[in-house]
Amino acid sequence: MIVTQPKKLNLHLFCRVVDNYGDIGVCWRLCKLLQAEHQINVACWVDDLASFQVLCPAVRLDLASQELEGVTIHHWTDSESDWHKQAQQVATADVVIEAFACNLPEQVILAMAKSKRPPVWINVEYLSAEAWVESCHGMISVHPQTGLKKHFFFPGMTSKTGGLIFSRDFKSKRDAFFARVTARSEFLSELGVSLSAQCVVVSLFCYPEAPVAQLLEVFAQASGKQIICLLPVGVATAAVQGFFGQQIEVGAVYQKGSCQLHVLPFVSQAAYDRLLWCCDLNFVRGEDSFVRAQLAGKPFVWHIYPQQDDAHVPKLEAFLNLYDAPIGSDLRAIWAAWNLLPESIALSDENANPFEKILALSEQMQPHAEKWAENLLNQGDFGSQLVQFIRQEIHKNSAKIS
Repeated sequence: MIVTQPKKLNLHLFCRVVDNYGDIGVCWRLCKLLQAEHQINVACWVDDLASFQVLCPAVRLDLASQELEGVTIHHWTDSESDWHKQAQQVATADVVIEAFACNLPEQVILAMAKSKRPPVWINVEYLSAEAWVESCHGMISVHPQTGLKKHFFFPGMTSKTGGLIFSRDFKSKRDAFFARVTARSEFLSELGVSLSAQCVVVSLFCYPEAPVAQLLEVFAQASGKQIICLLPVGVATAAVQGFFGQQIEVGAVYQKGSCQLHVLPFVSQAAYDRLLWCCDLNFVRGEDSFVRAQLAGKPFVWHIYPQQDDAHVPKLEAFLNLYDAPIGSDLRAIWAAWNLLPESIALSDENANPFEKILALSEQMQPHAEKWAENLLNQGDFGSQLVQFIRQEIHKNSAKIS
């Protein structure tokens, strides 16, 4: 019996960097996954190579096109002359993805409309736990001028969405790391971090608005244990410098009371996963690190991206409702304080630190965090569901043409 292999697809993904690293972090992870696990020829168009380079140091800023880890990287410019030829190239692909409604160049849309077999056009949306996402997942929008159909594909934490981005071997790698007794100490030692017998390891990745000083004060006053806090360089610099009273430099270590803070360089996405696995508590922000913290199966606190008119507040509330932790009220109070929500304890009150319970609560949260991660992994990964959807659409379109 001859088994016919599915056609190798050509895919172009467009990404505008809006929030420093979040947009390109998600897109780069997806591009690598589609190329490595689904044998798709992937081209990634990025408008901000400098932000990309922070996550992937191999990126060169002086090249219009380059290849990294099997993915072709193009510098996306708004020059109309650049798109005269490039638009035709994109229009002959099988799939075109605009990430997070970044809006394709007009020349690309027109070239797609003229194509005998237009690419499957997909908008990969931002992650949200809001209820409306399930009903909008897979919906179609018709372009008013060309009649082209654009499909909306939503990542999510339920079976009625596209799931989250993770590799097929993610769980086996993570569990093997947990099973090896020396894995944590060995990995952290590579970053210059030594562990003591009675230590709690915390990663801290947040936006500048977070009340970092109040959190570090709780760590400094922890009794009977050392809190080792791992901070990526450039994150919350002003607040951390104010707390320790020193300039913050990468590779340096700062101590105040029981709090020992290490300033780390940005690491690769694979290394960041391991960093989260090493920690007893993870503070994360935006989308990509938020997803990685959930999949790590460790207690975490999320700093959601602040939006105008508090549009982020319902999104935060929707996730907490879905997460439904057994210590919900205490967890909500901490998350509210970390995100500076109105109902949080007034941070100006010197006698009330909203993070006093966080170390004890993180221990109680561990079983729930593990169960939550297993549930997400069992729902299937975003890449596989996206590819299945793409192939179904290509089959439909081929049937119409024939």
